[in-house]
Amino acid sequence: MISPAHRRRGLAALAVAATAAGVGLAVAAQPAAAASADAMIAEVYGGGGNSGATLKSDFVELANAGASAASVDGWSVQYAPASGSSWQVTPLTGSIPAGGRFLVAEGKGAGGTVDLPTPDATGTIAMSATGGTIALVHATTALTCKTAADCAADATVKDVVGFGAATIREGSPAPAGTNTTSLARSALVDTDDNSVDFTSGAPTPTNAAGDTTGGDPTPPIQAKVHDIQGTTRLSPLDGKKVGGVTGVVTAVRSFGSARGFWVQDTAPDADPATSEGVFAFTGSTSPAVAVGDAVEITSATVDEFYPDASPSSSTQQSTTELTSPKWTVTSHGNPVPAPEKLGPDTVPTAFTPEPGGNIEPLALEPSKYALDFYESREGMLVEIDDAHVVGPSTSFNELWITSKPQQNPTPRGGTLYSGYDQQNSGRMLVESLIPFAQHPFPKVNTGDRLAGVTAGPLNFSQFGGYEILATQLGDRVDGGLQPEVTRAQRPSELAVATYNVENLAPSDPQAKFDRLAAAVVTHLASPDILSIEEIQDNSGATDDGTVASDVTVKKFTDAIVAAGGPHYEVRSIDPENDKDGGQPGGNIRVSFLFNPARVSFVDIPGGDATTPVTVTQGRFPLDPKLSASPGRIAPADEAWESSRKPLVGEFLFHNHPVFVIGNHFNSKGGDQPLAGRNQPPTRSSEVQRVKQATLVNNFVKQIEKIDPLANVVVLGDMNDYPFSPALGTLTSGHALTDLITTLPKPEQYSYVFQGNSQVLDHILTSPFVLRPSYDVVHINAEFADQASDHDPQVVRFVPTSVPWPGAGH
Repeated sequence: MISPAHRRRGLAALAVAATAAGVGLAVAAQPAAAASADAMIAEVYGGGGNSGATLKSDFVELANAGASAASVDGWSVQYAPASGSSWQVTPLTGSIPAGGRFLVAEGKGAGGTVDLPTPDATGTIAMSATGGTIALVHATTALTCKTAADCAADATVKDVVGFGAATIREGSPAPAGTNTTSLARSALVDTDDNSVDFTSGAPTPTNAAGDTTGGDPTPPIQAKVHDIQGTTRLSPLDGKKVGGVTGVVTAVRSFGSARGFWVQDTAPDADPATSEGVFAFTGSTSPAVAVGDAVEITSATVDEFYPDASPSSSTQQSTTELTSPKWTVTSHGNPVPAPEKLGPDTVPTAFTPEPGGNIEPLALEPSKYALDFYESREGMLVEIDDAHVVGPSTSFNELWITSKPQQNPTPRGGTLYSGYDQQNSGRMLVESLIPFAQHPFPKVNTGDRLAGVTAGPLNFSQFGGYEILATQLGDRVDGGLQPEVTRAQRPSELAVATYNVENLAPSDPQAKFDRLAAAVVTHLASPDILSIEEIQDNSGATDDGTVASDVTVKKFTDAIVAAGGPHYEVRSIDPENDKDGGQPGGNIRVSFLFNPARVSFVDIPGGDATTPVTVTQGRFPLDPKLSASPGRIAPADEAWESSRKPLVGEFLFHNHPVFVIGNHFNSKGGDQPLAGRNQPPTRSSEVQRVKQATLVNNFVKQIEKIDPLANVVVLGDMNDYPFSPALGTLTSGHALTDLITTLPKPEQYSYVFQGNSQVLDHILTSPFVLRPSYDVVHINAEFADQASDHDPQVVRFVPTSVPWPGAGH
């Protein structure tokens, strides 16, 4: 079951807002009455008898947070429309039991099918479903105040709730109601801010005798947390109303649109598959609870929340939550359950069972599989001490750590993703529940540590994978990681590099151009040829029909010169507008930069966005001839739909022809997540990359058929792994060697995603490119401060083909 409104952004951006605005505070009108410690308004519903309503009548429910009965003899409940223009009165008699409720029935409509429980008082006020004000008053005379300030000054006013567009309210108004939702005080705590105290949910009228009806005549199922969590990924009580849920509050999220609290049962059962923690979701309302409060959730609906879509279409796992919760705080200052420490041997190495489908119905086996282990701790406190960082912090204020620092380690402190069965089970995302004003989110690089304790409830992230929502966050210990610098090419060596510059546009700050330029000059040692991916057009992401990129490229090459580099020349082909995928309107493409002092470009006219480049026999033996240089490979083929087309160019180095093919294959968008509910995940995007790889491989073979000794370099962002079908296709028939595979295994990465050091970028060379000197230059992917999310690569080699007099045509 899922509520469509239950959609939210990640913690990272929300925490920034919480820091800026203050956590759990609202700026609004002055409170209309002093905070109540005993009798108060608990729930307001004005949709009774309206279209779509189940209940026949409107109602106001009172509650008593005190330790003794509260008399309401001579009191009244009063209602004003949202404008605050007038008041209607319902007199009261009797008392509200200690910790109990008192039901006031109001206007009855023509619709609905369910009567209220026997009311303790009855009126005839026809309340608005969407907005208005209810006041609990020490008298039966109609109020005359018409503003929040005037009502606050009236000594007869005990409590006020304004909802929707109400003029009179305490603090900010509670959300608007509907014909099917009421506004209820989640806990019997009055903060004098209606927006904090009240949440929207299904109406649950309760009278002094404890009788309930609401929209669901079935009383709540009495359940413990482990009953709700169950022994699979899905709650056996999904969609059911539950009550009697007890435990201690372990964490509170009091900012953003996904507020709520985690409760953990201190009397666990003996089943290791059942979690003892659960999240109570209170929407945009901060819950009036504190860590250490013992609570009883008297009413809530169990919901399996999917972060990306509806249950029928989601590829992620769900989080078991309690929605529209009502609870009572039974005591304060209780000890919080000790977090479970996750060490190198705690989490299983095997990632998940692989039944070839949805793993949700499978019984959890936490001692065998990592995903089962994490799921069996969902909502519970976990801890990693002196956590090892394997994925740098991002602009979304998140980072990745591991409980297994020796699991497939890289030389620079990461963890290597080297196969579809090497998911690295120790990885875990970290976000923070701590206001950044109290503890700024750490800026960390791969290889750093979070000294001390990092602990909090375990959650399934809406971006995929399990995470610790930190209530304790370790401090950064610098791992000493430094950006790499490659050696310069020797006079006899040709240096060819690839670099994805991440949506480079003229509107980017000059600082980005300067950093990219410094990478070219200092870290890549000014290679002779550069294949650059993600050059945007001159208007950037503005979708105005612009396709030319000369302004973008000039700003880049000027920055390279300013950094002390060569005056690179450029060759590129402008794409058709909005045909090459990427950021809408950006028209990203592959471009060649080359140093004319070291290498020359063989210009052959005829290349454009739609004309395919072909290979024919030249005038001499071993002389492949391109129909255009630069040119594009089969641009009309379905393999390149909404994707960048490869750019082919012929260069001359010491009179030796060198064919360079720059690539940017289609992205992994649409692939199922690594930790999703379908195992193994479907990688739907790789079908297109295999088609793309086939076309490039066939093109290379055409060159090599004419000249088996040809110098061919295929490079770029292939968006896939060395062990993938796409790279297997690209190298098939021994046409190319993927140079990343010639490095020692732990060094085979150029990108970091979800804490996995992996490969997306490649340089491949033809068989007679002999003794290539290849280097992945780590300057971005492992660092919090990045100019791009990709690391560049360079290959240096001495061309060995015969320098024919007619080479270059």
